[in-house]
Amino acid sequence: MMIDIRVIRDRLPQEIVALESEARCEGHLHITRLIQEWSAGEVRFDDVGEKLLGAYADQALAGVGGMTVEHAVAGALRMRRFYVQPAMRGRGIGRMLAQALLDHGRCFCTLATVHAGNDGAAKFWESLGFQPREHHRYTHSLELY
Repeated sequence: MMIDIRVIRDRLPQEIVALESEARCEGHLHITRLIQEWSAGEVRFDDVGEKLLGAYADQALAGVGGMTVEHAVAGALRMRRFYVQPAMRGRGIGRMLAQALLDHGRCFCTLATVHAGNDGAAKFWESLGFQPREHHRYTHSLELY
């Protein structure tokens, strides 16, 4: 299986609807928020340093992840809206998305933050080097060198 990481720019891919449905079935609403914020023009991942990526497995959208300006900390970017469909988990797709964004972010900031919403997410981010932090807007951060 070939994984292709692509930048999402002008419009969300049609397949995002299927990802949203799967996320909702798992009790996650962050892909719904992604669609709503994008549709309203509120968050388009187009400010300096921001990016939204899609991971395609054999031409089918398997996951998404983005990076936006972290307003709680000057000069930081925030990892957000990460989701990999359940059938595609355990294949390194989330790690590929995160690494691509972190590599991109190093050109724009020295700190990346994330809000891990559950223990599984916390373990994932910690496996990438993020450290737990006590902050009201995020749970983990990573210094980018």
